Amino acid sequence: MPQIAHLECSRCHHLLDASGPQTVCTVCAGSLYVRYDLSAATGTAVRDAVGHAPEDSPWSGMWRYRAVLPSVEPVTLGEGWTPMLPSKRYANVFLKEEGANPTGTFKARGLAMAVTMAKHYGIQKLAVPSAGNAGGALAAYAARAGIEAHIFMPKDVPLANQVECLVYGAHMTLVDGLISDCARIVNERKAAEGWFDISTLKEPFRIEGKKTMGYELVEQLGWEYPDAVFYPTGGGVGLIGMWKAFEEMEQLGWVTGKRPRMIAIQAAGCAPVARAYDAGEAASTMFENAATFAAGLRVPKPYGDWIILDIVRASEGIVLAVSDEEILASLRDWGSHEGLFLSPEGAAATAAYDQLLASGFLKESDRVVLFNTGSGNKYTDVIAEATGTA
Repeated sequence: MPQIAHLECSRCHHLLDASGPQTVCTVCAGSLYVRYDLSAATGTAVRDAVGHAPEDSPWSGMWRYRAVLPSVEPVTLGEGWTPMLPSKRYANVFLKEEGANPTGTFKARGLAMAVTMAKHYGIQKLAVPSAGNAGGALAAYAARAGIEAHIFMPKDVPLANQVECLVYGAHMTLVDGLISDCARIVNERKAAEGWFDISTLKEPFRIEGKKTMGYELVEQLGWEYPDAVFYPTGGGVGLIGMWKAFEEMEQLGWVTGKRPRMIAIQAAGCAPVARAYDAGEAASTMFENAATFAAGLRVPKPYGDWIILDIVRASEGIVLAVSDEEILASLRDWGSHEGLFLSPEGAAATAAYDQLLASGFLKESDRVVLFNTGSGNKYTDVIAEATGTA
């Protein structure tokens, strides 16, 4: 596992020391990237040894990529290395099933790494605003690490998220508002309460956990890029993390060729990044009266909106907004025809694929990866309500 060389601001490229905990850039408040000395990981021989040496056995899941992760003892519940499932109906479509993670969503990756580093730094109290699944993941990993967790979520998050926090012994506060209101409360109280804020893109290590999705999808496709990656985008850390992974893999000589077109998908009822993309703007503005049953997409203004837009444009991708009706129809379609119970966010990705195929933006011959970011089983109450069965 490599030593961290420094932290680098994503915006102004100012360098910060990583020997102690950091939040955002001290110059411009930009999100920070972790930079390593990766010289020992260069070349396909190292790449091809990933996950195969006998000493790898205690490092399951995403920690198979420890050659490109911080040199620390992991706090792990077995996150990562989720299935890449070929579609029954579409010859070149693969679904990355992040619902197979601990706590049932991709959030396990980022919070496993963030909590690992919090324990490494000796932090005792963590706080996070959450649309639901990040709160559940923080509660689990904080319990595993023996760290106090304070979680603020909108009161209408799926019931599973609330139950998780209670079972894991976290301090949970339900807020009459959106995730932006939860973030405001954390920001107002963290200094007095002694909380370390691990909000999306306001500390550097959730990106490191999420970047393992990029390593995995490339390895699972035979160390080749797909033509496109569909990613449900609320805060967008997974998309940002994967792009960082592609950059690292190219530097290491682990992959060559054209990077995939990055397709960011939002809900029409909360689409600040899609609106900014369509208008040619560099960043989004607050999306008023945000409403969608895809709770993870209900982020009125992502902190890293400009990074998401830069990545999408650099990759010749697109930001697309789909309606709740289209999400629900695709959720039912993939359930009845593929045997997969998608999360509403994952169904936004499958609905977007249908649209881009019909529009000619993509061809049936294009090899694509669609991310189902969580198990539909975590959303039974909101899906029941949306389908009129509650």
